[in-house]
Amino acid sequence: MSKILIRGAKVLGGEVRDVLIDGESVAAVDTAVEAEGATVVEAGGKILLPGLVDLHTHLREPGREDSETVLTGTRAAAVGGFTAVHAMANTFPVADTAGVVEQVWRLGKESGYCDVQPVGAVTVGLEGKQLAELGAMHDSAAGVRVFSDDGKCVDDAVIMRRALEYVKAFDGVVAQHAQEPRLTEGAQMNEGVVSSELGLGGWPAVAEESIIARDVLLAAHVGSRVHICHLSTAGSVDLVRWAKSKGWNVTAEVTPHHLLLTDELVRSYNPVYKVNPPLRTDADVMALREALADGTIDCVATDHAPHPHEDKDCEWAAAAMGMVGLETALSVVQETMVDTGLIDWAGVADRMSFRPAAIGRLAGHGRPVAVGEPANLTLVDPAYRGVVDPADFASRSRNSPYAGRELPGRVTHTFLRGKATVVDGNLA
Repeated sequence: MSKILIRGAKVLGGEVRDVLIDGESVAAVDTAVEAEGATVVEAGGKILLPGLVDLHTHLREPGREDSETVLTGTRAAAVGGFTAVHAMANTFPVADTAGVVEQVWRLGKESGYCDVQPVGAVTVGLEGKQLAELGAMHDSAAGVRVFSDDGKCVDDAVIMRRALEYVKAFDGVVAQHAQEPRLTEGAQMNEGVVSSELGLGGWPAVAEESIIARDVLLAAHVGSRVHICHLSTAGSVDLVRWAKSKGWNVTAEVTPHHLLLTDELVRSYNPVYKVNPPLRTDADVMALREALADGTIDCVATDHAPHPHEDKDCEWAAAAMGMVGLETALSVVQETMVDTGLIDWAGVADRMSFRPAAIGRLAGHGRPVAVGEPANLTLVDPAYRGVVDPADFASRSRNSPYAGRELPGRVTHTFLRGKATVVDGNLA
């Protein structure tokens, strides 16, 4: 088994240490570590984090391999510093059976760039009418613990209650895409001043907030776990904060793009900014940042949503919703949260590794950088600044809202169980 010595890294942004990887585990964390024959990585004060974990990734396979595959998506994840991703169920066929989730899980094993934990559908075909095979998906080789109809809302309260009751049997969690469908028919962007001026159909904040209010009450009623996907409004923050004050088992995520971008960008009519939930107001962005800092929002999740060129290079109304985000997530978090002083690098480790792994009950990830722990690690150069060029992405798709924007920070190395997947910023 090979040895790798990471020399002079700031572990979680703190004290400078040498970290020795021996095989699949961390063998030493100390000053002046010596390891004969080890491959040396000179960190030079870069930040060493546990491997990042994404609770919300669209890998598109099976069915939409023209936009992404498990292989290309996990390569993008590795470049972004991720060692594990949760693959959403809105594939073709839908991941609503043990067979499909096992297929995705095995494709992840074969890729070798990061671990892939499939998310099972809550309802058959994402149609919201009857529960999918939740127990069978959990008992499969994939060991599914997170269930979501993401892309669609489980809007039937009875179905949602039954799902919450069912997953209690194996400590699962239902991850809700909070969108009341009747309130968002024909919606194209955030409902507000900009939508009125542009004449585009509005997606009101209450469409998200009403579902969150219902679901935290349901979770409390049945004593189950609910996770709110891609929180996007100040009102949603208030609801989650209230639910947590009650001691209810509620968690929530925010995307990088909702931490940085606002609906003012839609004035360009560039479909790259079309996303669900939509980009909101500056006031919402500030509320989301504060909630991530104080722990009301538990984690950052990318909602990496790749689309082929033809689905985005068209008129606004016809364009698909979604943005790629795996390769830029950490940079956006650095710009919005670290460089602004809202959280430190230990906070980044918490929000992008420890907590998402805990919510997904993902063993072997989200672990401390400590002796005996799995060597799932990410080395980051926070001093780097560069202009985003989607042509350089490992992802198969290029629909990034950050094209041409300068962002800070770069992942230089990623290690999955001691194996380098990224070296000097390039795929190994």
